[in-house]
Order: sequence, then structure tokens, then C-alpha cells
Amino acid sequence: MARFEKSSTKRTRADAAVAPRKRASQGSSYEDTMFFPRLRRHAKWMFVFLALVFGFGFVIFGVGAGGVGVGDVFRGSGSGEAQSVSDARKRTEESPKDVQAWRDLSLALQTEGETAEAIVALERAAKLEPKDTGIQRELAGLYLVLAGEKQREAQSAQLRASLAGATENLPGQLTGSNDQPVLTDPIGSAVNALAAEKTTAALQAASSAAAAAVAAYKRVARLEPNDPNVQIELAQTAEQAGDRAAAIAAYEQFLRLAPDDPNAPIVKQQLRQLRQSSAAAGG
Repeated sequence: MARFEKSSTKRTRADAAVAPRKRASQGSSYEDTMFFPRLRRHAKWMFVFLALVFGFGFVIFGVGAGGVGVGDVFRGSGSGEAQSVSDARKRTEESPKDVQAWRDLSLALQTEGETAEAIVALERAAKLEPKDTGIQRELAGLYLVLAGEKQREAQSAQLRASLAGATENLPGQLTGSNDQPVLTDPIGSAVNALAAEKTTAALQAASSAAAAAVAAYKRVARLEPNDPNVQIELAQTAEQAGDRAAAIAAYEQFLRLAPDDPNAPIVKQQLRQLRQSSAAAGG
């Protein structure tokens, strides 16, 4: 009797586990016809990293709310399980024209937090397979990660300066007729100057990385000119990188390719706002 009850319980649990899969399979055919659910799957690199870099989700398009984590993104690229950096690097040395070896090295470096080196490895793969849009999408994501890292470096430099050089601007300092302090703090001045230099360099690197992400998506768009997914990805990347002209052009192309998409009104609204801000800036 006990054995029967145990096996019955196992079947009940199995049925419960299968039921959600059945419901998912029943709904998948409908979901596959919708543009933005497809976009969430095809562009998870893009939107996860934009959310990381710029600190918000793409709620206007309903994208980015699917619970995709950074680890999921990393595990979704490359082939199979991540290798150690040394093993992956050895493969590239043995087979320098093996595209997958370079992608695996990039993945291994990503898991170690070596974003800049991961980009170099993936760029090698892109040179070997210049028409592989998947590599270009991954590159765009990594460029955005690097942009975020450089932005945080700039913030850290500013914070260190405010702490280490705090005595330079103490309230109640004795000042002369020109409102400049009579007594200066050379250490605080040096710290602030160094922090300003580091901040400027980090922000320039962040801007360059963001521009590289836009360039990567432009390459994808040239290879897949009739894919509206690519145009949205390009538009979002360009918008967050501050390239309004590229964002406007990509949104316009999306509307030409998918004028009847259910989300076209949202795209039109975003496009209208971009045009207004561009006109206000004189661009």
C-alpha cells in the first residue's frame, strides 16, 4: 500500500511538472507571431546590457522584464560550458583561425570580469566571420558592458576626489579679495587634478565603447536590412549612446518594415520625442 501511494505521488508531481510545459507549448505558436516577444528572445544580449549600463529597463517596449540574468546571457553565448582562460587561450594559439575558439576565449574572459580582453577576442572572431550577425550582437553587448564599467570608474574617481581632497574646499576658509583661499592644500589640489584626469579618460572611454556598440549594430543592419528586430536594437543602442540621428533613422526604418506591428504607436511616440529633442538641440 505504501509503495502504491509513493508511486502515485510521483506521478502526480510529474503531471504537475508537465502541465506548465504543455501550456507553454500551446501558447508558443501565438507568441511566435508577435514581434516584441521574439525581440526579447533574439536580443537578450542587447537589452540586458543596456539595462546594466544605463540603469533602467525598456518598459516602453515591454522588453527586459523577462528575468534574464547576466549569468544567463554569458552562458547563452559561446559553445557549451565555459572553459578556463588558459585552456581557451591555448586553443586559439593552436587554431588561430578557429572562430569558435575565439568566442570561447571571449566567454572565459567575460566570466573572469575581463571585459576589454573579451572584446579583443571576440573582435578576432568577427574578423574571421565578418558576416556572422550573432558575433556582432555579442560585441555590441560587450561594448555596452565596457561603457558601464568606464562610467563607474569615472564615478569612483569623483568620489575619491571628494573624500581625499575635501580639505581643499573646507567651509570657512580664509579668502582674499578675489575670493580665492589664502592658504591652499597642495595635496587636495593634486588629488583633485588626478581625479579630474581619470574621470575625463574614463568618460571618453565610455563614450567610445557606446559608439562601438552602435557601429556593431549598424553592421548587423547592413547584413539584415529587412529585419525589424535589428532596427529596434540599433535604435535603442543609438538612443542610449546619445546618437539621436542614428536612433531616428533606425526607428523610421522599423516603421517602414513593420508598419502594422502592435507596438508601432509606441515607436512613433518615441520617434516624435527624439525629433523634438533633436530640434531643440539644433541637430
